[in-house]
Amino acid sequence: MLRIKGLIIILGILACGIFSSCTHSNKAVNTAPKEVIASDDTSDFVVITEVVPDVLLEIRYYSTYNFIGSRVDGYLEPTALLTRQAADSLRAVSDELKEQGYRLKIYDAYRPQMAVDHFVRWGVDLADTLMKTYFYPDLIKDVLFDRGYIARRSSHSRGSTVDLTLFDMNTEKEADMGGTFDWFGPESHPDFGGNPETGQYTGKCNSPQGRTITPEQFENRMILRRAMMRHGFKPYNEEWWHFTLKNEPYPDTYFTFPVQHL
Repeated sequence: MLRIKGLIIILGILACGIFSSCTHSNKAVNTAPKEVIASDDTSDFVVITEVVPDVLLEIRYYSTYNFIGSRVDGYLEPTALLTRQAADSLRAVSDELKEQGYRLKIYDAYRPQMAVDHFVRWGVDLADTLMKTYFYPDLIKDVLFDRGYIARRSSHSRGSTVDLTLFDMNTEKEADMGGTFDWFGPESHPDFGGNPETGQYTGKCNSPQGRTITPEQFENRMILRRAMMRHGFKPYNEEWWHFTLKNEPYPDTYFTFPVQHL
């Protein structure tokens, strides 16, 4: 069992949302300051590839290809960590999808609080728009907090959230999801082009720029979503790639240790 070594701290001073909770976090947890636990204890974490050997890694925040355009604080090695419980559930997802001809490709998993702090500093620097063309071409940067794309806390820091996609073993390419990881806009929503609850493609695309998604692209998103949900993960309404273990073991703890091999 994880030994909490951190202090009770107040986070969420600003009522801002996070883009998943990904760059990001659920808007609901940012409506008011909340007492949470901070910890640097790694005892209940594992390296994902040691539990799920079939996964592929593309750790975007270790690289310069991300919405900031530089390596993010706290990513010391291009690896991915999760709580043991989340990793075990992800192994079940991987085993199921492998039978369908897919492998999982991970963009991000556990994210230390120092990385989230880096996102916030970047968010208030309105002059830094280096990667705007690639990740938020339709937005002026000063709306990123108000629209919930950046926040002071992220579910990733609790250790049971993962950002991922499908890799098609037949084509030897990523499955076409009709949009890129960390795209700031409605095109990233699971209901873009269809009903994620029923898995039905409707062609309804609320893109301000008239972007669309094909039935095949929508179905690829649903293949990932269905497998993740069958094995205990819950989806996020703003991002097709973002999932959190329903019964996450540390729902009130935000971890601070860096991403590196344990």
